Amino acid sequence: MLQSTFVFLKGNGESTERCLWEAGIRNWHDFLASSSLPGIATARKNLYDEYMYHLLAEYQQGNFRFFARCLKPRDHWRLFDTFRTRTVFLDIETTGEPAGIGYVTLVGLYANGQTTTLIRNETLTADRLESELSRYDLIVTFFGTSFDVPYLRTTFPTLRIDHAHFDLCFAARRLGLRGGLKHIEQELGLARSANIQGLDGWDAVRLWRAWENGQTEAKALLCDYNEADVRNLEPLAEHLYAMLRERSGFVSPYQPSVRKTRSAG
Repeated sequence: MLQSTFVFLKGNGESTERCLWEAGIRNWHDFLASSSLPGIATARKNLYDEYMYHLLAEYQQGNFRFFARCLKPRDHWRLFDTFRTRTVFLDIETTGEPAGIGYVTLVGLYANGQTTTLIRNETLTADRLESELSRYDLIVTFFGTSFDVPYLRTTFPTLRIDHAHFDLCFAARRLGLRGGLKHIEQELGLARSANIQGLDGWDAVRLWRAWENGQTEAKALLCDYNEADVRNLEPLAEHLYAMLRERSGFVSPYQPSVRKTRSAG
């Protein structure tokens, strides 16, 4: 999807992008190979070509953070397939109080089939978290642009987070899916194991307090709960990405483009 994206170009929106796709301009190479384009003057096309070569150079050099800066946050979903091996699914647990008053108890990271759990007073430090995040170029969360990432920045002021960010909460809302993560999981048939079925964020706070008070079994349950959160972000992201791609009007280069017309009557 990344190399078929044209909303990078100044003055281009989604409607212009769809017109390009329908005209057979399915990717950056098609764009550069075309001497003229519908609705784009020759002088502007020349300027766009210069920028397109710049995009290709950044892509070939693997400078994926560049694209996080070029795209509006609402369009970071377009990076999901290209960044897949450089994607980390993230979810935090806290004491339930606002950032600056409460603190992060646990950070769950899931990438390429592996879960990493960073725990306060054990493995969770600013340096360790930054080291883990530096391996990736795209962060996927549920409501993380409003909660997880700001909370982490307040807790760890030196932490560098300049990744692209695919926030599934706002993507779901754009697609008409309402409610929290657990509710949307149920709608899509994503299961959780019986031992954590029905637990929510306030239970995570309770489990942390129980663990602090010496209930060692609470630690395993809290870690299981958080791991389910981050692991279920992956199939949810795949589902929402597919829906957003379809909604954008993009058609694979291997499929014919069909323009919808209004039937007479």
